[in-house]
Amino acid sequence: MIRRVRRIPLRVAVTGTRGKSTVTRMIAAALKEAGFPVLAKTTGSRPVLILPDGREKEITRRGLPTILEQKSLIRGAAHLGVRAVIVEMMSIQPECLAIESRCLLQPQTLVITNARLDHREEMGWTRPEIARSLSRAIRPGTTVFVAESERCPEFEAAAGRVGARMITVDDKETDSLFDRDIRLAAAVASHLGVQGAVAREGISAAAADFGSLKVWEAELGLPPATWTLVSAFAANEPESSRLVLGHLQKKLIPNGRPLVGILNLRADRGDRTRQWLEAHEQGFFSGFRSVYIVGAHVHSLEIRRRTRPPALTPLPDRTPQAIMEKIAGRESLAPVLIGLGNIGGTGAALVEYWEKIGRPHAP
Repeated sequence: MIRRVRRIPLRVAVTGTRGKSTVTRMIAAALKEAGFPVLAKTTGSRPVLILPDGREKEITRRGLPTILEQKSLIRGAAHLGVRAVIVEMMSIQPECLAIESRCLLQPQTLVITNARLDHREEMGWTRPEIARSLSRAIRPGTTVFVAESERCPEFEAAAGRVGARMITVDDKETDSLFDRDIRLAAAVASHLGVQGAVAREGISAAAADFGSLKVWEAELGLPPATWTLVSAFAANEPESSRLVLGHLQKKLIPNGRPLVGILNLRADRGDRTRQWLEAHEQGFFSGFRSVYIVGAHVHSLEIRRRTRPPALTPLPDRTPQAIMEKIAGRESLAPVLIGLGNIGGTGAALVEYWEKIGRPHAP
């Protein structure tokens, strides 16, 4: 394993709560634009290998995800003779994160995108606890990149203990939701020897992840009207989703069109379901006309007892077409329909359906 790792001159790992897949893709695209033979891997909404020629190969799993996949990645990178491997880290548990970094990937460069309140049962119930968990990916001698707004004492302390170097990336006065990711990727590319103009060209051409923020327009209802459909499913938890909504309200919904939410819940993310119920009680959906619950937990008494407006309406329908027909039959005035909660399961099925019926719109 060690011999294979050392055959790859540049190794970059990306960890954090949100944005890992996007940053991984951007760094890989910047290096590819500069002529580096690169193998990249994302494991977010859909696990994908990005080959040196730019083709993408979806990873098929026979069982549950495991960090031992990273051994196959390193073996494949060494076999291809690539100059760089850019990889999204998989681990949630702090102990596994340390093993993934120190034993399997051994990155010289580590990117920490952010530390937000998600996977609380595994990583911690407060932001400092989650940052402390993520800092387990910092190995001796690593150069660690983090946005200035995400820098925290836990990262500093972990870097100091193992002799890692921290580089802070200025993210002040960012103009869009993705500027922080772009700046992180550009800083890493520059550190690896890619000129700024070349890096920006590659980053702008990076293919979007399946779970990235996407928008469509589609004709729905009777009589047909033009709805706006937004996939923000992969934001997952309320804090990141709130940032997405702020971006959308600036860019997409300045005319006061009604908002309708579709919240997808996963059976294996009970803690995240509780987060969303807490967010509802705290007024997260106060600007929404309606909110529909799909996926798991739709029959939960805890959901049905929530009385704060707007009411959470369970939709037990399983197919995207049935779900959309039900919502279109209940709503009027061509709303902006925003998918939230989780990309897995019903969320992914809805995105695929929207891609078929909708016309892409810039987010």
